[in-house]
Amino acid sequence: MRFSLAPLLLLATLGACTTASSDYPSLALRDAERATGTFQPVAAPPYVPPPTPAAVLDRLDQLAAQATSAHRAFQANTAGVRTLVGTARGTTPGSEAWARAQVAVAGLEADRSRAMIALADLDRLMVDAALQGAELERIVSVRDGVTAQVEDQNRVIGTLLADLR
Repeated sequence: MRFSLAPLLLLATLGACTTASSDYPSLALRDAERATGTFQPVAAPPYVPPPTPAAVLDRLDQLAAQATSAHRAFQANTAGVRTLVGTARGTTPGSEAWARAQVAVAGLEADRSRAMIALADLDRLMVDAALQGAELERIVSVRDGVTAQVEDQNRVIGTLLADLR
């Protein structure tokens, strides 16, 4: 068996490269590197949105009037439709009373659709205002009112259609 002395010589020479001297700087944090004091963020002034343009306010008033008109028409027609649905209750689908009631409910749905168109336009106004960083309170207020009207109309139509089944 022959041993090579080359690896042993190499290890011995590498060991000579390391010294125990402290010529190298420490990697520990120095006093100058330590963070001292506290940081206080500056409070930003509250954002005040620009006023809503007059054209948007006019459009908002038009849409509110359109939704109110549609809701009044819906309410005015509801009593007559309930009468027709009451008459058709228990009849077979396709009978004359059932068909009249269906047509009457479709009329209510048409009144509701006018309010839903206004609601969709209000949604668009709200999105545009939000993207521009404009004031939203008045738009949201009108939109919430129209949404409540449409939800009421949905409930009435749902009840009437359930009575026709």
